[in-house]
Amino acid sequence: MRSVLIVDDEPGMRAGISEVLGRGGFAVEQASSAEEALARLGERGGQGGMDLLVTDLRLPGMTGLELIRAARQAGSQMPAIVITAHGTVEDAVAAMKLGAFDFLTKPFSPADLLHLAVRAAGERVAPEAGSGRAKGGEGAAPRRRPIITRDPALQRVLHVAESVASSRAPVLVQGESGTGKELLARYVHESGCRRGKPFVAVNCAALPRDLLESELFGHERGAFTGAITRKTGKFELASGGTILLDEISEMEAGLQAKLLRVLQEYEVDRVGGSTPVPVDVRVVATTNRRLAEMVDRGRFREDLYYRLTVIPLVLPPLRERPADIDLLADHFLDRFSAGRTLRLAPEAREALKARPWPGNVRELENTLERAALLARSEVVTAGDLDDRDAGVPRLALGDLAGLTVREMERRLIFDTLKRTQNNRTQAARLLGISIRTLRNKLAEYRQRGELPAGMPAES
Repeated sequence: MRSVLIVDDEPGMRAGISEVLGRGGFAVEQASSAEEALARLGERGGQGGMDLLVTDLRLPGMTGLELIRAARQAGSQMPAIVITAHGTVEDAVAAMKLGAFDFLTKPFSPADLLHLAVRAAGERVAPEAGSGRAKGGEGAAPRRRPIITRDPALQRVLHVAESVASSRAPVLVQGESGTGKELLARYVHESGCRRGKPFVAVNCAALPRDLLESELFGHERGAFTGAITRKTGKFELASGGTILLDEISEMEAGLQAKLLRVLQEYEVDRVGGSTPVPVDVRVVATTNRRLAEMVDRGRFREDLYYRLTVIPLVLPPLRERPADIDLLADHFLDRFSAGRTLRLAPEAREALKARPWPGNVRELENTLERAALLARSEVVTAGDLDDRDAGVPRLALGDLAGLTVREMERRLIFDTLKRTQNNRTQAARLLGISIRTLRNKLAEYRQRGELPAGMPAES
C-alpha cells in the first residue's frame, strides 16, 4: 500500500485530505508542522518509506518549501505536492525547482487531489546532484541551448523554463508571432526528464473543431462517417513526452472543456470510445493573444486559463531585445552563407537596429536569408538588406518622427496592403512575415477599431 505524509496546520484540512487519500488506498500519516514532519521522517530513517508528501505552503515556523528543501537535504526522494490558497508564479517555480511534482491551489476537488496523488506516488524522480531539478536519465547531459540571446529578460525566461522542465505542470508560452514560442516549448521538453521521448506539435488553428477533436483524442472505428479504422490521437502519441498545443486561443469552447478534463484527469476519451485512455503527457500551450483579456470577454474558459498558467512564460518581442539583433544577425548570416564568409557592414547593422521588426525573429531570419542570397560580395551592405526592389514601401524619415513603434508597424502594414491591393499573401511576403502573422495583426487592429476606411475585414 502506498503511504503519504500530510502536513497542514489546519486540523479540518488535514482530516479532509486524509479521508480522500485514505479512501483512495493510501496509508496516511499526519503532521501539523514542518518540524513535526521532519521528525517523523527522521524516526523512519530519512525518507521513512513514504511514497508521497502533501504539504501546505504556509505553515507555522518552516514553510512547505523549506520542508521540501530540508527533506531533500536529508536524502529524501519522495515526490511532493504543494497545496496553498495563496499561490503565486514565484511559489510554483520555487516548488518545481525543489523537485515538487505539482502545485495545487485551493479550492480543489477531492477527485483532483486523488488523481494527482496517485500519479505522483507512481513517479519518483531522482534529483540532480547539487540541484533540485531532475535528470532526464542516468548520465544524461544537458542539451545545448538552442535559443540565442544575451537579453536579460529572455535569459530570465530561459532560467524559469529550465527550473520547471522536469515537472509535469502545464506551461503557457505567450508572445508575439515570430518570437520563437515553439522553439521555447521544445527547449522546455529537451531540458527536462522527458527529453528523448515524443514531442508532438498540434496547430489548434489549422483544423476545424470536429477534425481537431479526432486529431487530439483519436477515434474508434465507426465513430463517424469515414472512420473506417481506429485512429490514435496526438495525446496518446505524445504519452511519456510533451504535446505542444500551438495557438491554443483558437480552440473552440467545447474542446476547451475536454482539454480541461485531460489536464485534470490525465485521461482522454476517443471519439466514439466507451472507456477513457490514460496518458502521461506534459502539456505546453502557446498563443500570441492575451488570454486574460479573452477570459474577460468570455471567449476562453477561466478554469482552463488558470490550469494552463501554472507556469506562464512570456517571450519579449525583438524590438525590446536590441542587444540580440547583432547576435542573431550574425547567426543567421552564417547559416545562410552557403560556404561564403559573409559579414555585415557597419551601416547594415545600424539599418537592422532601426527597424521595428513586426515579425520579430522570424522576420529578421527571412531578411538575412534574402540578403545572403543577394549579396554581391562578402560584405553585406545596407543596400543588400533593402527590399525596395521587391516592392516593399518605405516611409520617409520625416513621417516617422513622433510615431511609436506600434504605430510605425501598423502604418507599414496598411501601406503595404494598399500597394498590393489588399492581397494578403503578397503583402506578407513583401513584409517578410507569415500570412498567419499578418492575419493576427489585422484581427488585433479590427478589434481595436483601427482598420482604415475601405479596407475589407476579410479577404
